[in-house]
Amino acid sequence: MTSNGTGPPFDPIREARRQWVAHGWEDAADGMAMVTSVVRAHQLLMERIEAELRPLDLTFARYEVLRLLSFSRAASMPMTRLGSLLQVHPTSVTSAVSRLVGQGYVERARGASDRRVVLAVLTPSGRDVVERATEALNARIFTAPGLPPDDVRALTAALTELRAGLGDAL
Repeated sequence: MTSNGTGPPFDPIREARRQWVAHGWEDAADGMAMVTSVVRAHQLLMERIEAELRPLDLTFARYEVLRLLSFSRAASMPMTRLGSLLQVHPTSVTSAVSRLVGQGYVERARGASDRRVVLAVLTPSGRDVVERATEALNARIFTAPGLPPDDVRALTAALTELRAGLGDAL
């Protein structure tokens, strides 16, 4: 609600859009509102995700590494391939894997055919924690992300189109 208790609740993004228009930037107002809305939705979703992963001493980045390793046939993957699939900088992968090694969830190994290749290898305790994390995320976030199923699919399609338009390799 507004401050006097009438009308729709105050929405800072709607107000920012109104200000954009009032300042003569109407042609950019919808884009600003869309970008700001996506960023805010990301923040809200990450808060929910991190709340589920915190008891397992995981971040979403480390969870993604574990889940990706668990999906691979050998439960291992070259570090460079991890970074490529996760679409993150090599330094971010190294940091996440280092933390997971420290937790006993991942081990580093050298490639059998090319000793220069560094592999991240999922441990049994890593497999256990990623399964528990996935159960929590599926139960409390992914099955009910905040929109009806048809809207979830439509939003995913729209965001896929946006990513492609921004140059994401699809």
